[in-house]
Amino acid sequence: MKAKTVLPAVAMTAVSMVLTLAVVVMWLGAAMPWLVALVVGLGIDGGWLATLAYERRLAAQGDHSRVVTGVGWCFGLIAAGVLVAHALTAEESAGAWLAVAWLPIAAKALWLVHSLWERTALTPAALGAIRGIQQEARDEAAVARARLRAEAVTEETRLTAVTQAGARVAHVQAETAKALSRAWSTLETARKGEGTGRALTSVTTPVTPGVTPRWELPIWGPSEPTGAPALEAAPALTDDALDALVDQIRHSQTPALSYREMAARFRAAGHSASEVRLRAAWKRVAA
Repeated sequence: MKAKTVLPAVAMTAVSMVLTLAVVVMWLGAAMPWLVALVVGLGIDGGWLATLAYERRLAAQGDHSRVVTGVGWCFGLIAAGVLVAHALTAEESAGAWLAVAWLPIAAKALWLVHSLWERTALTPAALGAIRGIQQEARDEAAVARARLRAEAVTEETRLTAVTQAGARVAHVQAETAKALSRAWSTLETARKGEGTGRALTSVTTPVTPGVTPRWELPIWGPSEPTGAPALEAAPALTDDALDALVDQIRHSQTPALSYREMAARFRAAGHSASEVRLRAAWKRVAA
């Protein structure tokens, strides 16, 4: 892994140093002895190489010096400046020389990338641990997503089932209410019919027309049950006492009360008697 960053930096540095030395010898050789031009070229490359070696030594020790780094960049800029000046003054191939003038700066940038890689490099064990942590996090996230999707589907199914069950219950209740309404209407029509009284009279003992018992419909709705204290407040009545009490309540108002009204007043007064005995007493009194 280290060779992926250090080899390009080394190659770029070598090419840049050779190119700088050649340009200095060619450019300054015409104005001064070539040995002097060679010394100047080697000085530029030597200064750059010395600062680079010192930077690498500090990096190996885990240290860093901004002064050394600044000096190294200065040598790199000097080498690039020499190449740019030669390209601008060259009579032939000026564009080609200008195109390679960035090589010293590129070499310094590659060494900077390599130093950053060294600062962030990790051992294979650490990389394996990081990959394991990342894989575990991905697994947990996938499981959580699957659980959420499953819970959403389950809740949707439950809501659908509850909605359908509620719709069925509502339909049954509506049908039941409709049937009860029709039955109640039939009973009400039969109760108010002209032949109802005659039909009832024909199957009962002859009675006075003014006191013929009225056929009452059953109560359809909430009812209030008789409490235990009311049942225990008075002892059971004999048939004679029950008949006298029923007759008294029945004739307490003119015209005479119906069975339904009499029964309501009888129980409201705190008296107790079963429905069978109370109806039997009513029939005996009304007969």
